[in-house]
Amino acid sequence: MNVPFYRHDLTANDATAVAQVLQSPFLTSGNVGRAVEDRLCEYFGTKHAILVNSWTNGAVAALLALDIVPGDEVIVPAQTFIATANVAELIGAKAVFVDVDPATLLMRPDLVRAAVTPRTRAIIPVHLYGQMVDVAALQEMLADRSDITIIEDAAHCFEGELNGEKPGTRSSCAIFSFYATKNVTCGEGGALVTNDTALYERLLQARMHGMTAGAIDRFKLGGYRHWDMQRMGMKANLPDLLACLLPSQIDTIDARLPQRDDLFNVYERAFADIPVRLPTTISNSRHARHLFVMHVPPAIRDEVIQVMGENGVGVTVNYRAVPNVTYYREKYGYTSGLYPVSETWGAGTISLPLFPSMTRDEQQHVINAVRNKIVPMIEASLASASR
Repeated sequence: MNVPFYRHDLTANDATAVAQVLQSPFLTSGNVGRAVEDRLCEYFGTKHAILVNSWTNGAVAALLALDIVPGDEVIVPAQTFIATANVAELIGAKAVFVDVDPATLLMRPDLVRAAVTPRTRAIIPVHLYGQMVDVAALQEMLADRSDITIIEDAAHCFEGELNGEKPGTRSSCAIFSFYATKNVTCGEGGALVTNDTALYERLLQARMHGMTAGAIDRFKLGGYRHWDMQRMGMKANLPDLLACLLPSQIDTIDARLPQRDDLFNVYERAFADIPVRLPTTISNSRHARHLFVMHVPPAIRDEVIQVMGENGVGVTVNYRAVPNVTYYREKYGYTSGLYPVSETWGAGTISLPLFPSMTRDEQQHVINAVRNKIVPMIEASLASASR
């Protein structure tokens, strides 16, 4: 049996939505996208939502809209996808790394406070694997620095909640990803939600070259309307051809979460007695169950990936510690040991298949591969290390 790392739930029936867009005058950002934005506002309880063509471009647009400039510093966790740090570097700011909590792998507010300097302009907490960082605790830690903006990286956390609050409740904005493997997907894309009307108006311009009117607004009265450019922007809008795939998924996301919960819980029970490390689930939270990750001895991690593949199981790595990649290591001179939790986790993490259409037989195949093939490798590695 072969079990892919991910399998999306979109079907030929979703082509109907695409066909409807093809019959309209706007293939790019139009009324379909605006209807999706309204649904996002309703789901997250925010005043505003704006669709973008990727999490990355949405985050760059947010930094531009917040007037973050070269020389400014943006604090990010060392354990995340590279995009979280890259967006700061892309506009000439500096990504400043902090280590993560050893149990949850989430950004620690106390380490953020210690990393703050007069140049700090933004913090990007990452809701990793589907669990939310305590944004309220971050705000409290930074009560004396009203000039610092919090931007939530919620790429993994569409359905997540902490203490009854969803992403975007307390921060300047929260940014989501609709990449191919996300719980809500249109292949490529993303969205920002915010309660800050002034920021929203700037974001509308920042995601479209800085223009004061997009195509649908320039022609909405039947004739051409002039536009201006008042700030720097980029091309970050999501076309209706992709946005049309989102409404049915947003409408059913809460109904699908129990399926992910069930698969997640089966994995946890199956691996409760084996020598692997799993992230701790936070109390008083709603976990989006985006990824199921485990940590194996770093010395055998790559061999584990190979053996899982040989046994028909697709796995991936989420993620290596960002300061260890060549770009950041060479630019800033980072050395091993600066971010020990992130480095250790990044050297040994693997992600197992987890998607709602996964069958019991498929999941049992993954479990059998781990227990029968990987556990003996782990035990041998641990025994060798203890000699």
